[in-house]
Amino acid sequence: QVQLVESGGGSVQAGGSLRLFCAASGRTISNYRTGWFRQAPGKEREFVAAIRWRGGSTYYADSVKGRFTISRDNAKNIMYLQMNGLKPEDTAVYYCAAGPPSSYGYSLSGSYAYWGQGTQVTVSS
Repeated sequence: QVQLVESGGGSVQAGGSLRLFCAASGRTISNYRTGWFRQAPGKEREFVAAIRWRGGSTYYADSVKGRFTISRDNAKNIMYLQMNGLKPEDTAVYYCAAGPPSSYGYSLSGSYAYWGQGTQVTVSS
């Protein structure tokens, strides 16, 4: 089992920045895929970014490319999401996720077995 706990959410004005944290505990995730998803009210959960824990390859949704940066600290078992240039449409609950290697695409929520409880991000105009 893997436990994931997010933190770092909050309220900012448009153009501001936030940094989200996802702390992983339990079994090792050294070869896992890890990522961030978000869900706005009345909308489906959508992919934001992903990173391979081993190797560090990154993947981004087009809507956040160039504004968000995903990274991880292997030693601390923490994943980060640096969010710059925030827009009101980025308002959502953000979830971190982790899962064993899979042939499915990184953007598919079904390819992740473990999820955090979510952290709210609110961007005002």
